Amino acid sequence: MRPFRIDVLTLFPGIFDGYLGQSLLKRAIDAGLVEVHLWNFRDWATDRHKTVDEPPYGGGPGMLLKCEPIFACVEAVNAQADLPGQLVMLTPQGEPLNQQLIEKLAGQQRITLLCGRYEGFDDRIIQGLKPLEVSAGDFICNGGEVPAMLVIDAVIRLIPGVLGDETSAKYDSFSSAALLEYPQYTRPREFRDMRVPDILLSGDHGAIAKWRHEQSLERTRQRRGDLLSGSADDPQS
Repeated sequence: MRPFRIDVLTLFPGIFDGYLGQSLLKRAIDAGLVEVHLWNFRDWATDRHKTVDEPPYGGGPGMLLKCEPIFACVEAVNAQADLPGQLVMLTPQGEPLNQQLIEKLAGQQRITLLCGRYEGFDDRIIQGLKPLEVSAGDFICNGGEVPAMLVIDAVIRLIPGVLGDETSAKYDSFSSAALLEYPQYTRPREFRDMRVPDILLSGDHGAIAKWRHEQSLERTRQRRGDLLSGSADDPQS
């Protein structure tokens, strides 16, 4: 099976150095389950100053990433493998990042992440390359690198073989069940007058599964009732 390939296009590839060398992602890369390739937009700039940004037409603050180096970079990176991959632009104007979108991306064999900087991209980059625009949330980061790490972190959990227990992702919050995860406990049984629920010590797996589902429902109702809207678990349905 070929590894899941992730290409990251950025002005600051060094930001990813420590991230790629740690924890689950490092193990997935070492095991040949995932490949992550870093590319610098400046390598496709054609002038001696390696210029990738210019002031916006019509005035306004900041600088915009130029068409020429971004198009050239994306086209060159796409040619690195037989599949072009899903092009994803990290932008606060994009589709909200959620578990369903992560599942869609994990169903690809390759994704290419475009990390913006400054005031963003010349709009012709969006018009011409037609990326899937994705937002990590209703807030502004200094660039797309940290949102790209969020995408990578969430996607690799769904790649077969990456998690030690293949059922772990199934029960995560925001999984296909659209419920928040139930509360979990480990040793000791009692800590500062807080006890592990007796049901979890009963050995009755059917009762435990029922309790966990009920806890997931209650936690979702309390914290994220919007997730239940229109579902079979919605008391208003």
